[in-house]
Amino acid sequence: MTVAEADIAHWRTWIGKTESRTELLDREALTRFAAAIGEPLNVEEIQPSLAHWAFFLPVAAADQIGADGHPRRGGFLPPVTLPRRMFAASDMAFGEPLSLDREATRISTVQDVAHKSGRSGELILLTVDHRIVQGDSERVRETQTIVYRDPGAPTPAITPAAFPAGAEDAVWTPSTVDLFRFSAVTFNSHRIHYDLPYATGEEGYPGLVIHGPFTAAKLFGHARSGGRMPSRFSFRAVAPVFQGQNVLLREDEGCRFRAIRCDGLDAMVADVAY
Repeated sequence: MTVAEADIAHWRTWIGKTESRTELLDREALTRFAAAIGEPLNVEEIQPSLAHWAFFLPVAAADQIGADGHPRRGGFLPPVTLPRRMFAASDMAFGEPLSLDREATRISTVQDVAHKSGRSGELILLTVDHRIVQGDSERVRETQTIVYRDPGAPTPAITPAAFPAGAEDAVWTPSTVDLFRFSAVTFNSHRIHYDLPYATGEEGYPGLVIHGPFTAAKLFGHARSGGRMPSRFSFRAVAPVFQGQNVLLREDEGCRFRAIRCDGLDAMVADVAY
């Protein structure tokens, strides 16, 4: 699929567009999020990993949902026509924890819309900045990168490889129920996470796809083990991971963390500051 220069120029007119949402940060919503990612439910004492993702969820009317389960294109984000959309990377900085049962405001700004072309085909990289503010305090700053791309060739099945887990590694094997609960708690209706015939037949995956944000939350949870609390967390998704296969969560030197697929390839790489 070739992207027209006129379309790129049109989508770039979204740069600088801002959206502001104010929401009550409900502790029950956060408790459900904690349950979905497998963390303690006493959210009043310690908030779950990437707690801000429990709030400010995208809401689209039933007639505004596309065939893939995503909201239809347009609105705050540009109407990019490339069919595949992926949450590719994020850079987060954390201030004071969110105050529950109080209102907060998220201010979102489209920072950039960039076009690239390479071996994987046409790509549009969309950069969006989010600031979550309560009172006079910025609690979370997050810059997300969303990638739109051509459908590409089907993804081959993963063949597990034998490689040892270290003493400090964690092994995560999410079930179909885990994927459903994470989709539900984040109001994510993308069908690749729960509709196996669609994921394999329409999008060419060998199985249900584990959400990138789910993997990121688990990797953040590994980074905060032992009572550590990251002040900054940056991740990039490298390769898809699929339900029913082990994911290894590993800490390397230099505060780098990796989610490793069952074939030994990196699925996600994160850098952390404390």
